[in-house]
Amino acid sequence: MKNNDDKDFFARLKEGLTKTRKGFVRNLDEMISGEKLISRDVFDDIEEILIGADLGPVFASGLIEEMKYRAKRNELDSPDALTKIMKEQMAAILRKCESPLRIPKGEPYTIMVVGVNGTGKTTTIGKMASRFKRNGIPLILAAADTFRAAAIEQLEIWAQRTDVPLIKQKMGADPSAVVFDAIHAAQAKKAVMIADTAGRLHTKAGLMDELKKIKRIMDRELPGAPHETLLVLDATTGQNAVVQAQMFHKEIGITGIALTKLDGTAKGGIIIRIAQEMEIPIRYVGVGEGLDDLRRFKSEEFVDALFGE
Repeated sequence: MKNNDDKDFFARLKEGLTKTRKGFVRNLDEMISGEKLISRDVFDDIEEILIGADLGPVFASGLIEEMKYRAKRNELDSPDALTKIMKEQMAAILRKCESPLRIPKGEPYTIMVVGVNGTGKTTTIGKMASRFKRNGIPLILAAADTFRAAAIEQLEIWAQRTDVPLIKQKMGADPSAVVFDAIHAAQAKKAVMIADTAGRLHTKAGLMDELKKIKRIMDRELPGAPHETLLVLDATTGQNAVVQAQMFHKEIGITGIALTKLDGTAKGGIIIRIAQEMEIPIRYVGVGEGLDDLRRFKSEEFVDALFGE
């Protein structure tokens, strides 16, 4: 049973996915409305809609094959049957990536947050800090994006807003030096350390080298760190989000994903493609700018919200 907070978030998630639903679910409904039987002639049209909704060719092809198999067994006898199969397939894919972040008690734990500019990295960190703080988890933030003064200032605002200590240096400082200080502070306080990092274009070799150096320093000072390398992706970028995920994972290794800006985009279906092609845990989904608009990802909840149920 959902508590009030869960109900409120589900309502925001459902509302946030409205554009995705209009561009995907309603297109399907309109195409097959009035059909007593799902004709095989519509399979190509369905596949086109699925790919157009950024669900990806792998998912689209697999679903069409499943539909054809069900049709042969006379199990595809109504539009409702089609929707049921689609929901089952989506839920099965997303369920594999439903894995909440587990924070151990009484020991330092490190989270390195990465992603390109504009995905909402710093805002995501602020929301995570708020969640952790409410749960009584000791925290330290590290402003390791020293490339932009605005990034340091933005994280400082979040640190003040959530009443969490911030480790920072001046703009242009070595990001690894910031993380070095933050790691030792986290060790002393047995706290969770969340490090913001620069978000220049993922194609820039210099950025990846910088991130690799940060990881090396973290592991040297605290073996096993970073315990989580969280990639923040912007749902509104659609297929570009997949490209970013592939690049970051290849270069530095990603252990979790936060998918932001699901509100107001018609490309929310990209989560299916990311889950199926990357098979990396989806930790969080975001549907707005508020402190409570970032929540742990739940596969069944997402599918229900997508179909407006």
